[in-house]
Order: sequence, then structure tokens, then C-alpha cells
Amino acid sequence: MATTKKRINVSVSKDLDLILEKLAKRDQVPQATKAEHLLRLALEMEEDEILDTIASRRDQKSSKLVPHASAWR
Repeated sequence: MATTKKRINVSVSKDLDLILEKLAKRDQVPQATKAEHLLRLALEMEEDEILDTIASRRDQKSSKLVPHASAWR
């Protein structure tokens, strides 16, 4: 059966494997599906952290503000 997903090999510790196995069993999904879901969540959290850093740098008292009406003309 062909798949459109790219396969990657990841080595994990015994502890991480056990946790992943328990979570997959709890959610009644394959381990690989659970691992992909958790990886996706981690990447979203990483992205949020980066965007927060950018926003914090821009949020200064000296920042130029643009009125809502002007921004959406």
C-alpha cells in the first residue's frame, strides 16, 4: 500500500517508547500516528514561541501604531 507521507526513523529511549505506547493505546491509534500528532503539537508550540518573541520585540512604547480603519482599507 503506497503512502503520500514521508517516513522517518527516530530512535527513542525505552521510557519514551513506553509512554508513547501507553498514549497510543489510550487514544486507540497506532504509535506512529500518536508520535506524528505529538510532533505536530511540539512544532506548533515552537512556532508560537518564535512569534511571541517577534511580537514582544515589536511591542515597545516607541512603536508606531496604525489605526484599525487605516490598516484594513
